Amino acid sequence: MSLPKLHVAVLMGGWSSERPVSLMSGEGVAKALASKGHKVTRIDMDREVALRLAEAKPDVVFNALHGAPGEDGTVQGMMDLMGLTYTHSGLATSVIAIDKELTKQALVPHGIPMPGGRVVKSAEVHERDPLPRPYVLKPVNEGSSVGVAIVTEEGNYGNPISRDATGPWQEFEELLAEPYIRGRELTTAVIGDRALLVTELKPKSGFYDFDAKYTDGMTEHVCPADIPDEITLACKDIALRAHRQLGCKGTSRADFRWDDTQGVEGLFLLEVNTQPGMTPLSLVPEQARACGMDYPDLVEAIIAETLANAHEANVRTARGHAK
Repeated sequence: MSLPKLHVAVLMGGWSSERPVSLMSGEGVAKALASKGHKVTRIDMDREVALRLAEAKPDVVFNALHGAPGEDGTVQGMMDLMGLTYTHSGLATSVIAIDKELTKQALVPHGIPMPGGRVVKSAEVHERDPLPRPYVLKPVNEGSSVGVAIVTEEGNYGNPISRDATGPWQEFEELLAEPYIRGRELTTAVIGDRALLVTELKPKSGFYDFDAKYTDGMTEHVCPADIPDEITLACKDIALRAHRQLGCKGTSRADFRWDDTQGVEGLFLLEVNTQPGMTPLSLVPEQARACGMDYPDLVEAIIAETLANAHEANVRTARGHAK
């Protein structure tokens, strides 16, 4: 669909732990839209966000927020009530996808391979290990590898984990405990109804944590990944099925761990990110570029799909009222 010149409000910032990333994403999107001739209103989200959106009266909102409350359904519900058209996934999808345990409940019964594990009270980990070591502890509803700890026999957290050891147990009341999957970090972007490529992420040290994701030079991106065809096909198939099953819109990114000693049986989906980063180091723009789509065209493609979905929804509503 060819885009007319639009007034786009770019919603960014907010107060989650991912605020700096969101500001970079939003600024990139705003500049791309301006380069295409669109009118852009930048909105750094604060408690007056509803008023500011109402004053702006945009044709569409580009949601460049990461983390709560911009990615967990809160802002989506507000914009639904205001009758605004906005990019990326809606309320119900956002509520489920940001919660790693709810995501498993939605996807595993449909044959999507995900790690086992369970949600535990943070206080429990100071008494006993929730799983055999090595295992991973992570917040249930944070993104960008915020607060992830890998607990090994040789690690310095203690055994059991010391209350004084720095980790997510000091910040969150509940944590998701999962078996540690050795091997390689893979990710696949979905735009609309198309899975793009598979990228392998090779951190220069440690694992693919927040710093490795957003600090230039700390992680090597191999795009497309140098992996067997069956793994590439499996990643793309799982990413697209998860996108559809969760009801994602716009773009999403599926993150995987692959134990390369186990073939396709060693491939596990970790999570689906419904509002992936749009920074210069982000993976979705990188994969789109490798597929021949530059950054401004990617931004317009996301908005075009948003408008097409809104049009279809309006048509369905009109047909329903006519019956």
